[in-house]
Amino acid sequence: MAESVNIVAFFILAVFIVIGAIGMLCTKNIIHSGFWLLEVSVVAAAIYYLLGADYIALVQLLVYAGAVSVIIIFSIMITLRRREDATRSRDFSPLALVVAIMFCALTIAVICILPTGNILMPDSAPDFMTFSLKLFSPDGWALPFELASVVLTVALVGAVWWSRKENK
Repeated sequence: MAESVNIVAFFILAVFIVIGAIGMLCTKNIIHSGFWLLEVSVVAAAIYYLLGADYIALVQLLVYAGAVSVIIIFSIMITLRRREDATRSRDFSPLALVVAIMFCALTIAVICILPTGNILMPDSAPDFMTFSLKLFSPDGWALPFELASVVLTVALVGAVWWSRKENK
């Protein structure tokens, strides 16, 4: 019975995350798009919690839903000079559609090719010392996490640079 409840909850959350992603892409107002991104981040944290990854859910909630979304929304609000700057056009790009279809096809192909039958889950969650050693070892998780933060910082700086006023 508990497994069916988790599956039902997972599919409900999956529907919410897809609705949020579509809302983020389809809205013309950039501020509204930032709030849709916040909704997607919160639902992703709920999915992590549902899957038993409490720490990742907390990091997702604090870092992405809290800090990154607030920074994005505030940076958009600070850099906007006119009300017209907050809207964007809905230009249809055939190239974007082709790239999206190719990405979906590649994702489906990778999922179908990779073996899933021999993945072993650990018996219990690691203790704090084991987790710390895994996090900060040379092949651990700290470097990818820091690289992701650098990418987000570059994206924020790029957004501010893109929206700056041209001096002519």
